[in-house]
Amino acid sequence: MGGIPRIQAAAAAVFFFFILLSRPPPVSCADLYAVVYKGCANQTFPGGSPPATVAALSSTLATQSASAKFYKTSSAPVSSSSAAVFGLFQCRGDLSGPDCSSCVSRAMSSWSQLCGPSVAARVQLNGCLALYEVAGFPQVSGTQMLFKTCGTGGGDGDFEMRRDTAFSQLEGGAGTTAGGFFATSYQQVYALAQCEGDLSNVDCSSCITQAVQHVEVECGGAPSGQVYLDKCYITYSYYPHGVPHGGGLGGQQTAKTVAIVLGGALALGFLVICLLFARSLVKKKDDY
Repeated sequence: MGGIPRIQAAAAAVFFFFILLSRPPPVSCADLYAVVYKGCANQTFPGGSPPATVAALSSTLATQSASAKFYKTSSAPVSSSSAAVFGLFQCRGDLSGPDCSSCVSRAMSSWSQLCGPSVAARVQLNGCLALYEVAGFPQVSGTQMLFKTCGTGGGDGDFEMRRDTAFSQLEGGAGTTAGGFFATSYQQVYALAQCEGDLSNVDCSSCITQAVQHVEVECGGAPSGQVYLDKCYITYSYYPHGVPHGGGLGGQQTAKTVAIVLGGALALGFLVICLLFARSLVKKKDDY
């Protein structure tokens, strides 16, 4: 007879856990559109304005962003005097379709605002990346660091051990998920990583490992940080007093991370309930 109460108690505990975690910080669209960094070529297009190929590329990318989170393509030259233009976009793996499309549109509209008529422009927003470059533009290594930022102060107690554990989970998970996106949480440290959409699992894992090494060197014991390499990036935040209810980078990312972690926790809780129920049935059978 003790089996049913135990099952009910376990179910109640899981339900209570759900109530606690199912109210993440509010997600602000403004957070998605905030500029993280920009990269602009020094060379500009002749005539002081981008050619029609850039507009054609933008149109193609905008169309694809309605149904995909990663896409890259080229726009063919319209005359012998113009060059082909390559471009891509990538949205963070936890964005909805509409949010991805809106973010890509905002990033592409920022090309001219932030870079003018440059022959190459790269705009990274919190929610997405969009870039274009003329054919033959010099390339950098996929693990070249493009941008980093670190929080102020330092984590308390065993923060760095917690962060390193979260980083290990990123390194193990990012190369095994669709789109190279992975988010995790470990004892108040929330972290996520993403690779460029067409990287192989091996290359993605290698890139994330490089990003982790950069952030450990660049940010030391800082309680938050972001490191963007050419083909991947990682971010992390530490909330020793619980996840704050607010916008900003931490709130935006943590809302998504908590939701992902919640899914795994609920699955585990459901499994526990099932096992307890099965055990109670076996015990009843033995009693008879």
